[in-house]
Amino acid sequence: MNTEDDSGKLADNAYRTVLAKILRHELPGGTVIQERKLAESMGISRTPMRDALGRLEGEGLLVRLTQRLLAVRVITLEDYLHSLDVRALIEPQAAALASKRFAPDDIAGLEADLAALERTEQPSQDMHWSFDDRLHDTIAERSGNPFLAKLIREMRRYTKIFERQTVPARYKPGVEDHRRILGALATGKPEDARKAMAEHIRQVRKRILDGF
Repeated sequence: MNTEDDSGKLADNAYRTVLAKILRHELPGGTVIQERKLAESMGISRTPMRDALGRLEGEGLLVRLTQRLLAVRVITLEDYLHSLDVRALIEPQAAALASKRFAPDDIAGLEADLAALERTEQPSQDMHWSFDDRLHDTIAERSGNPFLAKLIREMRRYTKIFERQTVPARYKPGVEDHRRILGALATGKPEDARKAMAEHIRQVRKRILDGF
């Protein structure tokens, strides 16, 4: 029999697994969640899976169709633009705060990853998002403000879900923006980092709207 701690770990693992499937578009918006099937695929009981799904519902990534049925939330263009509005308010501030906390190793590692992305003729979406996550997550963490970091992670989920479902064929998006951000962070000047991040988010918005 699982202890309470074991059950919590199973629920955490289930949460991370289902979240990853949503973010990778393996569970597209509108997909009805089959609790039993998901639990069986992970070799766990329905109780920790139910806990995981409840957590995702609380975070707004699943919506309730009926008392018993959940579905993956469809991220609309309006949702996406609203999330970018929030990011435009908070990520430049996070970058400014992070500019004083970035270590040389942080910059060097991210620059190496970005160079690898640029050398790849047609990088996969996973390769793009791996770098994008690492850059933005590192900035969020180095801001030193855990509340700011949490909100950035949550808003970026909408970005990722919408872009994976809407622009699946684009390659090397935002490379120049990211290079400018890294250059600004390397200076250690908060205002440079703030401006580079603000411009990046403006360009993200522009690229999406230009495609509609």
